[in-house]
This record gives sequence, structure tokens and C-alpha cells, in this order.
Amino acid sequence: MAIKSAQTLVQEAYSEVKTINTDEAFNLAKDNKCNLIDIRDIRELEREGKVENAVHIPRGMLEFWIDPNSQYFKEGKLDLQKEMVLFCAAGARSALAAKSLKDMGFEKVSHIEGGFGAIKQSNFKIV
Repeated sequence: MAIKSAQTLVQEAYSEVKTINTDEAFNLAKDNKCNLIDIRDIRELEREGKVENAVHIPRGMLEFWIDPNSQYFKEGKLDLQKEMVLFCAAGARSALAAKSLKDMGFEKVSHIEGGFGAIKQSNFKIV
């Protein structure tokens, strides 16, 4: 049995999802046109800091928290009509997560190129 490598899955996700840079993401967030979703692990947030006004949804819970039919759905946490802009530490997990949201049927989905590493060098405020 041949299995796909994690890197192959990430490359496939990159080819299927919209990738935006930090300036595009900053403008969407500033204009209140997106849900800025941090999918990093809670320990990463505690160690590295958080992006102001980002919603934290751990990668392992994303599909459950965002599905209105799930018992874990977080009512009022996100505006499901707005673009979902995801980020992780470097961009691989957020690409996979964005692909998963597209597979669920969300149409307006993107992820931030370079993840939190790039965000720290941008206009976003880290708290």
C-alpha cells in the first residue's frame, strides 16, 4: 500500500486553496471582511503570542467548531458568511485546514502565506 506523504498532502492543498499575503489579510481584517482564524496549538499561542482580534480554533477542532450541525459548534464565534482566513505557524497546517473547509463546502476560504512567522513581520498587532 502506497500512502501519500504529509508533504504531498500539503502541496496538493497549496494548489487547491487561495493563498494570501499578510497585507491582504490585514486589509480584510481591518475592513471586517473576514474571520481571522488562528489554528495553532494553545501552547504555541502562549509561547509566541496571539494576533489581536484573531479567533483561536485549534486545528484538531476546526471542522467541529465551524459545522453548525456539530455538537461542538461555537455559536456566534464566527460569521459564516465572511471569508475564512486561516493561519498557523508557517503555512502548511493552514493550507490543509483551508482545503478541509473547502471540502466542507465553504467557498470563501484562504490562508496566510508564511503563517505567524510572516504575521510577526507585518502590520498585525501581536498581544
